[in-house]
Amino acid sequence: MTGTRSPHLRFGLIVAAIAFLLDQLTKWVVIGPLSLETQPDGRIALLPIFNLQWAENCGISLSMFARCDDTQRWTLVAVTALVAVAVAFWMTREKAKGDVLALAMILGGAIGNILDRIRHGFVVDFADLHFGTFRPFLIFNVADACITLGVLLLVARALLLREKAPAAGSASDDAPATE
Repeated sequence: MTGTRSPHLRFGLIVAAIAFLLDQLTKWVVIGPLSLETQPDGRIALLPIFNLQWAENCGISLSMFARCDDTQRWTLVAVTALVAVAVAFWMTREKAKGDVLALAMILGGAIGNILDRIRHGFVVDFADLHFGTFRPFLIFNVADACITLGVLLLVARALLLREKAPAAGSASDDAPATE
């Protein structure tokens, strides 16, 4: 089995743990010391283009399917957990360090949002980037940012880092791909 295990698994697990811990730390600050939910309008203006804004996301990405009931809550926990298990399994087999990084970010973010759903019944969102009234993103959190960046990194690597086909009959046919 050691031949199929990712040489970068330890790195990936550390990155996933850091993503998860950063997500949970920021949510703790927003819920606890800042008490963002009890602020006027649930908002603290930090910069002309960035607010902390309390939002309870019962749905999935982009707040789709936002129905706050126990059936949806536990269905989303189960589905997200299955995705996290699949990502973790992929990460254990992935040889490319860049892909392990991307998968680890997705895994850490997914676990952070799963924990929110279990504890609160919704995902705590709070980061509000805006330019006047234009908001390029919905209100998000560190887990969402990690998941998004991880997916974008995977897609970019898949599109931009294509393996070169070895010449027919070359001795490097069995050589592992490099980054």
